[in-house]
Amino acid sequence: MLTLYTFGPAFGLPDASPFVVKAEMLLKLAGVSYRTDRGGFRRAPKGKLPYIEDDGEIIADSTLIRLHLERKYGVDFDANLTPEQRGAAWMFEKALEDHFYWYVVQARWCDDENFAIGPASFFRSIPWPVRPVAQAVIRRKIRNTLHGQGTGRYKPEEASRILARGSQAAAQMLGDKPYFFGDKPCGADATAFAFISGAMSPAFRMPLRNEIEHHPNLTAYVARMRGEFFPEPA
Repeated sequence: MLTLYTFGPAFGLPDASPFVVKAEMLLKLAGVSYRTDRGGFRRAPKGKLPYIEDDGEIIADSTLIRLHLERKYGVDFDANLTPEQRGAAWMFEKALEDHFYWYVVQARWCDDENFAIGPASFFRSIPWPVRPVAQAVIRRKIRNTLHGQGTGRYKPEEASRILARGSQAAAQMLGDKPYFFGDKPCGADATAFAFISGAMSPAFRMPLRNEIEHHPNLTAYVARMRGEFFPEPA
């Protein structure tokens, strides 16, 4: 049976990582039998989760997992979309992964209060004398990454304007449809649910959640998708 390596439920979400949630929802959409394993992080080939093991083949990265499912199992996640919609859906996914994601990372890791109630728990296995040092090193690395990527260069008021526009764009794309591209879920919905719900985690204070909550169709979408695909308590 295919194995998906995960962090496990956290922060009121199906998994701590939106990329893991995306991968698991793709497996659900594909109808492929799988099991989850929370013990694979140290062996992660790219140093990140998720990855899968499928008949001895290791596939790391949520997008590569999607391509693997399409190739091996003949899954067409976008079967109901027009060619134009297929292109728009792929670009929409990548916008979420390169936009919403980094603001979630910033809110969780760079805000001291959020860090204390969230990511700090990842360091529990490290002995106390060196734990603060390890936390400081990783947080500094993440701040440097955010600065290099660009998100960390914005002033709070600048970020707020960008997040407002991004949330509005997502709400406009969804409209009154049950899923982002029609009456049936497609590959983009795996990404949309993962990253929008990740931003809406009740555990953290974050500007992006505030902006998303201005759009009832987005909050209703997350609740609907959660009930349909991840009904078990997180």
